[in-house]
Amino acid sequence: MSDSPVHSLEARYYTDPAIYAQEMRGLLASTWQFALHLSDIPNVGDYAAFEIAGESLFAIRGRDEVVRVFYNVCQHRAHEMVSGRGNTRVVVCPYHAWTYELSGGLRAGPNIKAVPGFDRSEICLTEVRSEDFLGFLFVNLDDDAAPMDDWYPGVRAELLEFVPWIRELAPLEWVEVPENCNWKVSVENYSECYHCPINHPTFAEGVVKPETYDIQPDAGGGYVLRHTTECQSLEKMTYPVDMSVAHAGDYQSWFLWPMFSFQCYPGNVLNTYHWRAEAVDRCTVWRGWYTAGGAESDVIRALAVQDRETTVEEDIRLVESVQRGLASRGYRPGPLVLDPQCGVHSEHSIARLQEWMRAAVD
Repeated sequence: MSDSPVHSLEARYYTDPAIYAQEMRGLLASTWQFALHLSDIPNVGDYAAFEIAGESLFAIRGRDEVVRVFYNVCQHRAHEMVSGRGNTRVVVCPYHAWTYELSGGLRAGPNIKAVPGFDRSEICLTEVRSEDFLGFLFVNLDDDAAPMDDWYPGVRAELLEFVPWIRELAPLEWVEVPENCNWKVSVENYSECYHCPINHPTFAEGVVKPETYDIQPDAGGGYVLRHTTECQSLEKMTYPVDMSVAHAGDYQSWFLWPMFSFQCYPGNVLNTYHWRAEAVDRCTVWRGWYTAGGAESDVIRALAVQDRETTVEEDIRLVESVQRGLASRGYRPGPLVLDPQCGVHSEHSIARLQEWMRAAVD
């Protein structure tokens, strides 16, 4: 290992519109991206539209109960098929009423029988690669991408250890967090706790023990960063914890490169982050909070409020200040703090992240 310090990425990786455009065409179009929770479309014919890497897509539950994802474009003259969420027996293009089955195949269209040699069996909405990951639907625009278990080895089984009832969960609340920064600035901020003791007093004193915090890249080469720590002593916790359940006293987070994280708070409380890149200097972070069947919970509602008013608000100020600083002529990327012992005051997770970031565009 070299004795020379590892320096942070140059500012252009976060400020150059050309690099951002390259990421949209390449990295974000060839990696696994969160689409929606499957409880959002529970019934046959339920659909939801969303955007990934600049592409409009929609997921729909078929008559065979299989959820499929399609590009949101008619194969006739390219009109978008659906918007928002809803339920339908068939998918009808609003432009010329070409009609598709829930499985994507063309069913009918006005006067198409008048077209010599027209074979509707050859017409189908273009399907997108998708996976059901414990009730969370992910998509990848690359048809040849490796499956999620190859990208994120062991995560599925580990989540089931911490939250065995994860399949029974549904979103109780989504918290939308606009940030005026490059998406990588926000992801980096999430992926180290070097700043936590200074900037997140509620999180550091009422949820976790910062002195036990560590973040480890996947040992097998997967695209995962695992955050681990212990919970605070029960008298300091800002919410009640039932310690009779396995892992109740632990905190663990699984960051799945490039834009999603499962978090399990002490007390086996599942919550998530997912990011959407919107411009070179703008992104939105979504915080998800889950309960069995999406049932009301005063504890989870209060946790979501606490998180938004403390950790999230504190992070907005941090990442937006960093983005402004990256535009400064005076910025010279400094060395990362890489402690061989790892721990809360080390940035080895940032070094790994920046390897992935650099490889995506260089």
